[in-house]
Amino acid sequence: MSWLERIQAIEEFEDAEFDPTLVKAFEAAAVAHPIRFSTPTFKEYASSELQGCGKNSFPAFSITAGGCALMCDHCEAKILEPMIPATSPEMLDRKVRDLVLLQDLQGFLLSGGSNRRNEIAYERFYPVLQGLKRDFPHLRIAIHTALTDETRARRMADSGVDTAMMDVIGAEETIRDVYHLDRPVDDFEATLAALSSTTMEIVPHIVIGLHYGRILGETNALDIVSRHRTQALVLVVVMPFYASKGTFLTPSTTDVGRIFQSARARLPDRQVLLGCARPPGMHKRITDAYAVMAGLDGIAFPADGAVAVAEAIGRPSQQEHACCSIKLGAPTSVQSSYAA
Repeated sequence: MSWLERIQAIEEFEDAEFDPTLVKAFEAAAVAHPIRFSTPTFKEYASSELQGCGKNSFPAFSITAGGCALMCDHCEAKILEPMIPATSPEMLDRKVRDLVLLQDLQGFLLSGGSNRRNEIAYERFYPVLQGLKRDFPHLRIAIHTALTDETRARRMADSGVDTAMMDVIGAEETIRDVYHLDRPVDDFEATLAALSSTTMEIVPHIVIGLHYGRILGETNALDIVSRHRTQALVLVVVMPFYASKGTFLTPSTTDVGRIFQSARARLPDRQVLLGCARPPGMHKRITDAYAVMAGLDGIAFPADGAVAVAEAIGRPSQQEHACCSIKLGAPTSVQSSYAA
């Protein structure tokens, strides 16, 4: 049986419309290495195929609570809402220590809203991070960096941050129109270069369809990532329901699948992951199926049917209760035998 025939036999995809040419291309370039399904605690998650995650196994903290000066069109700061507010160093320190002692916290994501130059003022929090790493060396700390420079990137690394994440944007029009930001693409590449010069693991993100649902700049963003020392790339898909009604189209699943294909081919020596954000419903099921078939290394909050797709095409899988950008926590075996 072909991959398309196997997948169409899965109950969750009875009404799905796959691109036969794209599926055939995925099958021709098939990979058999394991795929990781990540289920951190950034949001509620339920699946018929995977167990839920402990409430605070890997939470996200926002140093600005729900505030952001940029208010980008695709997000309007809504992505900050489910994060735990930690608006002072003392608050962050207390909340993390409580979670370590009460719930065996293994790591966390530090984030926050940007200023009008797409920068986040983390400096006053670095002594807290240093103290936490000193007292709890096992903690894995990830951070959303926004734009930065070499000096601040080094301070970030010196504070004990393990993994740095940033959005790479490949089109000037997107920076100007969607981000409301007067900075060039070169500033995003300069930030990636600065981060890559440190000891941190660098995991850039590319938002597919960021320009109001159109594919614009994603190829250039992949070029930028390919030129620098990064451990992985996280791909996400723009989510129109975060934006004002009518401003964004939903990128087609075929366009999304082609970006997966391109990223896998451009970065054969690095992890390519599908992150938390993508449209829900059947779109998400098809997107996740394409991610499995394209050979991506991990998926955050996988849709129903994703495990079945992995099994159908012969990819073993495992579950981890952590941010997809960090390999953390005890994996749970989902299935370990290759499909016939």
